[in-house]
Amino acid sequence: MNIPTSYILTVCGLERTLPVLQVAPDLSIASFVILGDTELVCRTAPELVKKLPPIDVLITAEAKGIPLVFEVSRLLGMNYIIARKSVKPYMQDPLTIEVHSITTQKKQTLCLDGKDAAVIRGKRVAIIDDVISTGESVAAVERLVCQAGGVVVARAAILAEGDAANRDDILFLAPLPLFPHK
Repeated sequence: MNIPTSYILTVCGLERTLPVLQVAPDLSIASFVILGDTELVCRTAPELVKKLPPIDVLITAEAKGIPLVFEVSRLLGMNYIIARKSVKPYMQDPLTIEVHSITTQKKQTLCLDGKDAAVIRGKRVAIIDDVISTGESVAAVERLVCQAGGVVVARAAILAEGDAANRDDILFLAPLPLFPHK
């Protein structure tokens, strides 16, 4: 199978040409990065907001989901929480969890400050991300939310990559194919 060098993504009326990059010996992905793409963030956030059920708290994992969760939070008039990639000296009683995602290709830690955990306790939480692929990152954030006593009522992303597009437990705006090497 010939793997293309680029993929044209259309989402919310915007078109982006994404480079297709090999991330494993048998897999290439269309590299989707929202960091710095203000137009895309501002066009997709309102469409995600329309899909969300009633929520009390927004959360994302550091770092690519931050611009999106910011815009979603601005539209909803609420603050957001970031699951950080390491414990910071200012954190009090942090919760931690390990995750292995397709883009990091190694184990990483996600951390939630104790004060953020207190905000989540007993609340309806939406996890916001740029892309959901294997679902490992979202599942790790969900475990943190559950440890903190929150209830995840939505998992939302701009794109669902590969088999994630067939899941009925996530909200997304467009599918993104994977490019397996056969």
